[in-house]
Amino acid sequence: MDNKLAGEKRLLQLNELDEFRLSAYDSARIYKEKTKKWHDKKILPREFAKGDKVLLFNSRLKFFPGKLKSRWSGPFLVTNVHKFGSMELKNEKGDVFKVNGQRLKLYHEGNVVGTMEVIHLHPSSSS
Repeated sequence: MDNKLAGEKRLLQLNELDEFRLSAYDSARIYKEKTKKWHDKKILPREFAKGDKVLLFNSRLKFFPGKLKSRWSGPFLVTNVHKFGSMELKNEKGDVFKVNGQRLKLYHEGNVVGTMEVIHLHPSSSS
């Protein structure tokens, strides 16, 4: 009689465990959906046209951080725009390569503010 009661209690515990597991899966799914919706809302659509000048994000600099080193290189010229956001870029040397459009931002050319004068200082020879 006692074994039968223990068996029923164990079955109830297993059923409760299954319910906890299923509710945990549901909670995780709901959390992931909300996070994805928030993330997708924050992404700005980037559209580039042929002939635009763009800057390319260099993600490899994260491994070799330089405090004042810019992670953007360029400017590059957009030569072709493909489906799903891939772009063909051309550098100053004329090399053409493909990149993901999410790694690009528009380059705004500006006027030169002023000229820079460089003065090299040499130690005096008088002693």
